[in-house]
Amino acid sequence: QVRMVESGGGTVQAGDSLSLSCRFSGGAFGAYTVGWFRQTPGKEREFLAAISRSGAGTVYADSVKGRSVNSRDNGKNTAFLQVDNLKPEDTAVYYCAARSSWLNPEVVENYDIWGQGTQVTVSS
Repeated sequence: QVRMVESGGGTVQAGDSLSLSCRFSGGAFGAYTVGWFRQTPGKEREFLAAISRSGAGTVYADSVKGRSVNSRDNGKNTAFLQVDNLKPEDTAVYYCAARSSWLNPEVVENYDIWGQGTQVTVSS
């Protein structure tokens, strides 16, 4: 059974950086595009970043562009998302997800496999 588990969430101060990890198991990690999303209560899940199967392609949402890096280590079945200069509005549950195609990676509905999420709280 394919599974994804996020880690690295917590409470940080505004201006800090945070590194999230997403551990993949039960399948061929290198065959999947990985996306990162976040969600706050009452709002739709928001796309943040995605990385292609090889890691050669990345894309970022405007909300994190320029202060975020997403990467992956296929040998360790793990993807990473670092966000710098965190703001209180970055407070949310952060999710990683996987899909087989790289087409339209920003579309939430295109992802088949989801982690359980990790809470990130940014205090001012």
